[in-house]
Amino acid sequence: MEPVRTLIDLQDASPGPLLPDELRILYGGDLRFPAFSGERPYVVGNFVSTLDGVISFKVPGQSGGGTISGSDEADRFIMGLLRASVDAVVVGAGTVHEVTPTHLWIAESIYPETKDLYTGYRRTALRKAGYPLLVIVSGSGGLDLGRAIFHTPGTRVLIVTTESGKHRLASIGAKTLDSTEVAALDDTGGLIDPSTILALLRDEFGVRIVLHEGGATLFGCFMAHGLVDEVFLTLAPQIAGRTAERPRPGMVAAVEFRPETAPWFHLVSAKQRGGHLYLRYRVKSGT
Repeated sequence: MEPVRTLIDLQDASPGPLLPDELRILYGGDLRFPAFSGERPYVVGNFVSTLDGVISFKVPGQSGGGTISGSDEADRFIMGLLRASVDAVVVGAGTVHEVTPTHLWIAESIYPETKDLYTGYRRTALRKAGYPLLVIVSGSGGLDLGRAIFHTPGTRVLIVTTESGKHRLASIGAKTLDSTEVAALDDTGGLIDPSTILALLRDEFGVRIVLHEGGATLFGCFMAHGLVDEVFLTLAPQIAGRTAERPRPGMVAAVEFRPETAPWFHLVSAKQRGGHLYLRYRVKSGT
């Protein structure tokens, strides 16, 4: 892959590079996150959007981010780099349904060309063992347990659901899956408090940093509770459009902010390759 070009880099000064040389060249610089505070896991969102803010065409077979990015190589590389950097990846059940049944939420699944580089970085620089924990949030427990992620050696899955969702998952064989755990948390009308999810990940799984890959409703819930620290956003040079009859989601759905409560972010870095921009924002303190 041709390296991305760094246009702006406002990261805090660090004592030295963290990324291995090969990854640092491809990424156009280093990649660091704040130290774990102990209060809750640090939450990083990652999305790709059209110029008019659409993250999914909502067309069967073409609902994933690859359609939005045009399967952009650098977007896939950065997603893989983020997956290699974290302790857990959080997704909603709708996002699971939209990808192919063989998809795995691990670095080399999205960009296999640098598999060995991701593995070396994760083990040597970050001292993290194995793959990140995949956390699937499904209030109803309506999941296809035949998907590859539930049957791939080395992967670990945690399904966060409600009591009714736990019973449904048990009825379709979740207890027979060696690498999958089910946790039932309190809910209000089927909605699970995201702070409870993060507390579970911290206390029971030792998670310090989370990558949130959507969907828009789940990510909106985290945003509404003030539980998002950063956003990586690939801006793809296309227009998708929307209609009242066929609405298409933006990065955040099912919540809205008032001007006085809307979260503000500051720019951390901006990178470019071809017509795509790769933006990184960190939430402003006090918002």
